[in-house]
Amino acid sequence: MDFSSYDHERRFRELWDSVQIARPVPYTLFTFGTSDLPYFLVVAGAQKTDVVQVSRGQVSITRPLLLTPYNAPPELRNFFEDEDMSGLVDMMLSRTAAFSNLRLENHQQRSELTSDSVEEVVARLNRQLDADDEDRVAILTAPHDLGPLAVLKYTTDRIIESAPGNIRDLREHGLLPE
Repeated sequence: MDFSSYDHERRFRELWDSVQIARPVPYTLFTFGTSDLPYFLVVAGAQKTDVVQVSRGQVSITRPLLLTPYNAPPELRNFFEDEDMSGLVDMMLSRTAAFSNLRLENHQQRSELTSDSVEEVVARLNRQLDADDEDRVAILTAPHDLGPLAVLKYTTDRIIESAPGNIRDLREHGLLPE
């Protein structure tokens, strides 16, 4: 009996659970067209004494105008540089997520915040976003080298949260049966 797929799933779950959405947003995705998900990504240094990396980014989720068969894979752009991680994520999405026909594109840039503490950066960003009355920007945290996975987790969380409302919209527009 081959348990290698179980080991991959277990490893993926461990990685998935290590990344966090420190500041979620209450908004759902548009049913039609493109939705943008702005975020701050706070990534711990490789060592405890290393500087925390902070970047600001935005994921654009484009829904197709023409639906193709349900098994068409999602299209991930600018998420993973590491082929192994990309392959693992593709395998897990194909087995566990119904994100067919979506195009997800990540745009990321460096921020000017620096610190040696993830918690300090998250607290500072929360204060800044609260002062600006900004409730559409999430804060994500991740261990070293897992930043792209945090962005993917945030994106999939928004897709799943939006699904019931999106299905209701499709029914109201006569695109799904009652």
